[in-house]
Amino acid sequence: MSTSVLRTLPRVLPHAVRTYATRASPLTSPVSGLCGAVGNTPLIKINSLSRETGCEVYGKAEFMTPGGSVKDRAALYIVLDAEKKGLIKPGGTIVEGTAGNTGIGLAHVCRARGYKCVIYMPNTQSAEKINLLRMLGAEVYPVPAVPFADPQNYNHQAARHAEKLDNAVWTNQFDNVANREAHILTTGPEIWAQTRQTGLDGFICATGTGGTLAGTTRYLKDVSGGQVQCWLADPPGSVLHTYVQTKRERMERTGNGSITEGIGQGRLTSNLQPDIDLIDNSLHIEDEASIAMVFRMLDEEGLYIGASSALNLVAAARMAQKLGKGSKVATIICDGAARYQTRLFSRKWLESKSLLSAIPSHLHRYIVLP
Repeated sequence: MSTSVLRTLPRVLPHAVRTYATRASPLTSPVSGLCGAVGNTPLIKINSLSRETGCEVYGKAEFMTPGGSVKDRAALYIVLDAEKKGLIKPGGTIVEGTAGNTGIGLAHVCRARGYKCVIYMPNTQSAEKINLLRMLGAEVYPVPAVPFADPQNYNHQAARHAEKLDNAVWTNQFDNVANREAHILTTGPEIWAQTRQTGLDGFICATGTGGTLAGTTRYLKDVSGGQVQCWLADPPGSVLHTYVQTKRERMERTGNGSITEGIGQGRLTSNLQPDIDLIDNSLHIEDEASIAMVFRMLDEEGLYIGASSALNLVAAARMAQKLGKGSKVATIICDGAARYQTRLFSRKWLESKSLLSAIPSHLHRYIVLP
């Protein structure tokens, strides 16, 4: 740029820019590579839900991590744990069974740390997830969705694949407690620090592996002396709601399967088991409420989120109402909607799931796919 042009530039930033700059958080030091950028996501106040409930409803913006989901945290800590234990050496192979997001996180981490990545996943998952995994260099095996007790379950197939290879590890996200540890060390402390000024009365989220709910709950219970209420949000088809409601006496599925991906469970995982007694309550969230919230958040908040994230926000608003006016509740915005858009924003798909009528008519303008 020439000296003459430089002389014409304003020496003082415009007022609007200066005003914004004074509100911006102080810049931190540069981080080391992709892995250093995992975590430290914003906690967003959901204004429309806060006004509606007379409370303060917050969502942890996990769609802003490098791999685009909360599972980046578990993926990183699982790989670091395998390295620390000597289970994997340079150039080795990471194998996992996943509904998608943990696989995507692992694919990113593997590229960053020089490992091959092999993913087994149910063939019911969105094409966007499968394609993204392949674009990230992962070897992907979509297999029939069968219960965990079946030897052909995607997790068992992943374990067998790893056993056949030299210098390979099955990361076993459901029962590998490095997953839970990631949230004790990062998610819980971040939420607590981010609500230091406002206070925090409750935390709620759904669970698949159990790592996010268990680890975050463990930290928040410990740091608050048990004062923060921690609840489980459960989709149709999962057994955990009845397990909590019956005081750990029964595991019965509530409803049929759900449109949400990667959450709900048919058993108690090793990640959730150590902290299940810390869970104070649970809410069953119907798919109709979740899909409506997907479109509400896009329209009212500009948030383009997936169905699991929407379920968590429905749950957070209901928890806040149950805790009473003025309560402060946080949840997890697991990921964005781009990985599900050919389903969630397809009129044909919504009709096939009998969910079109659950979306308010004024929001139908966002259903732009056939």
